Amino acid sequence: MSVKDKGTEQLIKDTAKKIFFADGKLHATTQDIADAAGVNRTLVHYYFRSRKLLFEQVTEEAMNELRQMMSDAFTGKLTFKEKLKKLINVFMDQTMAYPYRELFLITETNRYNQAHADGVHDTHTKPFLAEIKEEMDKGNIQTMDPRHYIMNLFALMAYPLLSANLNKSFLKISDLEYHKLMNQRKQLIFEMIYPTK
Repeated sequence: MSVKDKGTEQLIKDTAKKIFFADGKLHATTQDIADAAGVNRTLVHYYFRSRKLLFEQVTEEAMNELRQMMSDAFTGKLTFKEKLKKLINVFMDQTMAYPYRELFLITETNRYNQAHADGVHDTHTKPFLAEIKEEMDKGNIQTMDPRHYIMNLFALMAYPLLSANLNKSFLKISDLEYHKLMNQRKQLIFEMIYPTK
């Protein structure tokens, strides 16, 4: 086999992404991934050499994908209100699809270097904080430290998704019902964080 088939390579990556970040099986083996993808384990090793390299590549792509979607929401040419609505929808849709990616990325933040964190702050967080402050000055949203506003927003979005299994158990509801609640929650969060007068 001298020419790599991009379709097979992508199938393996997509399968690994689902297993790692949708199913939460972060310790899945190359055999688990091969079985789920319907390919021979030798093919997984052919394309990625090791489980570690496959995991690193899938993780990097997942982080870049989320970063790009969040970037579009944070920096798009929209009003603050439109930007907020888009951010809530994008974040929640992505986290519902890949709930374990968020848990993994939270633990991975310890590996980020400071230059990366500074870059994200300068290009995304700082301008967004300024927009939040402007909305507060206009009286559109409750006045507080804008950093609390961002933390409140992400807590309202992330926590119910990261603790989904616990919530479903306590509330005695099905996966389908919980998914419906999370879709309803998008508008609820928007109304809480940007109340109409």
